Amino acid sequence: METVKISPKFQIVIPKKLRDALKLSPGQKVQMVIYDNRIEMIPLRKISEMKGFLKGIDTTVEREPDRI
Repeated sequence: METVKISPKFQIVIPKKLRDALKLSPGQKVQMVIYDNRIEMIPLRKISEMKGFLKGIDTTVEREPDRI
C-alpha cells in the first residue's frame, strides 16, 4: 500500500511502483469511482490493447432456469 499527499490544487502523484505495475503513461485517462467509502482509479485502455485479455477464461457458469 502506498500513501500519497493531496496538493493544495487537489492533485496527487501516482507512485512509480504503481505506475510501472499498471503500465500507466503520461496523459492516459483514468476513471475515478467512489466505492465503499474509498476512491478507486480505473485506467482506461484502447480497445486494441484489450485483444486477448480474456483468453483462457472459464466461461462455464450456472444459469438461471429462465435464461437457458
